[in-house]
Amino acid sequence: MNDAQGHARPGRTSERSILAYDVSGAHQRYDDLVTEEPLELRLRAGLTRTTLAVTMRTPGNDFELAAGFVFNESIIHEYHDIAAIGYCLDDELTPDQQYNVVNIDLRATTLPNVDRFERHFTMTSACGVCGRAVLKRLEDLGVTPIPADHMRVNLSTIHGLAHTLRAAQTIFERTGGLHAAALFSPDGKMLAVREDIGRHNALDKLIGWALMERRTPLENTILFVSGRSSYEILQKAAVARIPVVASVSAPSSLAVDLARNYNITLLGFVRDGRANCYWGPERIIPS
Repeated sequence: MNDAQGHARPGRTSERSILAYDVSGAHQRYDDLVTEEPLELRLRAGLTRTTLAVTMRTPGNDFELAAGFVFNESIIHEYHDIAAIGYCLDDELTPDQQYNVVNIDLRATTLPNVDRFERHFTMTSACGVCGRAVLKRLEDLGVTPIPADHMRVNLSTIHGLAHTLRAAQTIFERTGGLHAAALFSPDGKMLAVREDIGRHNALDKLIGWALMERRTPLENTILFVSGRSSYEILQKAAVARIPVVASVSAPSSLAVDLARNYNITLLGFVRDGRANCYWGPERIIPS
C-alpha cells in the first residue's frame, strides 16, 4: 500500500484551549478533542478515475475505511478486486491534503457504474442515505437474507459486550466524543474494534479490516456498536453477512425493517443487564 511521505499525518485527537467552569469559578486549561477532517475517496480503473465520496471522519485506519466503503456499497465483492489503496501523491495537493485523499485502484480496466453516488457526494458523520426506497436498492445490489443457521448466542454473552467495548475505546476515554464498532465471536471474544466520529465510518473501518484480513463473509460473528443502530449499520451488516447486531441505544424503525427483511437478529438497549430484541430471537439463548 502506498503512503504519503515526509509529512505529519493528522492525529486522531487535537488539543484546544478552553475555559472550564466549576463551582470554584472559571479555569483556563487544555482539552483533547476528536479530530474531524474530510476524506475524499477516489476510485480508479485503467486510465479513468472518479471521486466516489467525501466523508467527515476521524483520521486513522483510512485504508480500512476505503476498503470497507467500496465493499459495503457492493462496488467490489472481495479484497482481490482491489489492486492497491494509497494516499494521493498528486502535485496538485498540498502535503496536508495528501492524507485526506485516498486512491482505490481496481483490478478492473473500467470503472463500475457509480451514478448512484452523485459524483462528489458528501456524507455527514451522522447520517447517510435514508428512506424506505433504499431497501429495494439493497435487493438490486444482490443482497439476500442471512439464513437462520446454527449460530446461537447466550444472552449473558451479549450483556458482557458493552463492558468489553468500553474498555477497548482508548480514544473515547480521552475525548468522550467517538463512536465505536466491534466484532465478537459467538463466545464473546473481541476480534477487532474501530473508533470514528461517525458510527458508519467506524463500521466501514471494521469491515474493511475484516476484508483485508480475508475474514469475510462474517457469518459467525456479533457486531456491537456504541450509540444507536441506524439503517446504515444494518445495511452494512447485511452486506457483510453479520447475523447478530447489538447496540447500547435504540434502533431506528428502518433498521428494524431491514433486520426483518434480511433476517438479522437485532438487539438494542444492551446495558445494565437489560436488552430488547427487535427481530430474530431464535439466535439468542436466554440465560
